[in-house]
Amino acid sequence: MNKNYTNISDFKVVRFLSLISILILFLAIPVFGQDATGTSDGAIDITEDSVFVDTTNSVPPDVTPVNVKNVTVIDNPNDDGEAIRISWDVSVDDVSGGKVTAYKIYRSTDAAGEFVEVGNQTSGDSEYTDSNTEDGIEYYYYISAVNELRDNGDVLWSVFSDSDIAGPIKSSAQWFDMGRINVLIGTILICTFILYFIWAAKSGKDLYIRKIAGLDAVDEAVGRATEMGKKVFFIPGINDMDNVQTIAGLTILGRVAQLTAEYETWIEVPVCKSLVMITARETVKESYAKAGRPDAFNEAQVHYVTDDQFGYAAAVDGMFVREKPAAIFYMGAFFAESLIMAETGNSVGAIQIAGTGQPSQLPFFVAACDYTLIGEELFAASAYLSKEPKLLGSLKGQDMGKAVILVAIILGILLETFNIFQLSNFFTVIG
Repeated sequence: MNKNYTNISDFKVVRFLSLISILILFLAIPVFGQDATGTSDGAIDITEDSVFVDTTNSVPPDVTPVNVKNVTVIDNPNDDGEAIRISWDVSVDDVSGGKVTAYKIYRSTDAAGEFVEVGNQTSGDSEYTDSNTEDGIEYYYYISAVNELRDNGDVLWSVFSDSDIAGPIKSSAQWFDMGRINVLIGTILICTFILYFIWAAKSGKDLYIRKIAGLDAVDEAVGRATEMGKKVFFIPGINDMDNVQTIAGLTILGRVAQLTAEYETWIEVPVCKSLVMITARETVKESYAKAGRPDAFNEAQVHYVTDDQFGYAAAVDGMFVREKPAAIFYMGAFFAESLIMAETGNSVGAIQIAGTGQPSQLPFFVAACDYTLIGEELFAASAYLSKEPKLLGSLKGQDMGKAVILVAIILGILLETFNIFQLSNFFTVIG
């Protein structure tokens, strides 16, 4: 009995101690949840070290900058309107005191109304263009010199001083950009040259044009075909009539066709554009009329082949191989088919004269043809052969313009090399 009683008593003691331990554990949880400063998790602690910055009370003394002076507003010059230029004299504190961090520009449509900020500039700047105006509306502006302190993008304090109000001012569009006056002078000068030489050509004055070797060979090529009793082929390129090279080529065709009409030699013009066919046909017909042999013209001399680039090249090559012409002219815009046709023409022993404005095709023509008109020589050739006053006058006028530019370049190099005069200033276009 004593043993059992003792066990029961021990059990009660253990149970009592367990309850006490659980109670102590619950009471200790809030204490363990506190941090080093005694604040519970998720709570905001305002300790003695926390600082609340009041920008109205924390501004250091003597940091307010002196306001800007002489604010000027004008309509932005040489533009299409809707812009006003504002300029000012920077604050004296911007230069010596270092108290200006920015300038803010304010605008209003009423001097006594509410102003809104429309832009800002950094310290040291003294000009701003307001490009968000409406033409015909009066605006007023003032500039605020700002001095502020920031910490990680947050403004700790900010002070400013405002200038006097400037205005009213209206924006408007200008008819002419005075910054491009040199371009106007150059255009007028070249146009004057062109008009003068056109008038001189119409008056019968003989205008000198440098001889081009390929053009001097035209008579030789047609004469050789006449002696051999063979055809002359003329290829006007593969572009349509909207390409200036095609137009220049057909002008040369007129001269070549007139020679063949005079020598009674057959000229054949295969084309790959329908509009080019119509134009070339009329050109050849007119040339035969000028030569006094209109009845000798046959519409079959100018015929359409195909619009396909390499189909056209293959067809023309077949004609060369079968007909074995004595002279072939390539005048116009050419691409990958140039070497294919020129090599075939060279293989049949024909005299070949080419002309194109395509730089990538010039090496092929130079290699495979007897004479090549390079670049603008193609356009000069049309004037040289046709003797048309407008073409001759335009060519001479452009040459005179180039001569003036060349003289200006040489003169400018000499003057600026010896630091006598900055001639390049006259060729600067102000944006």
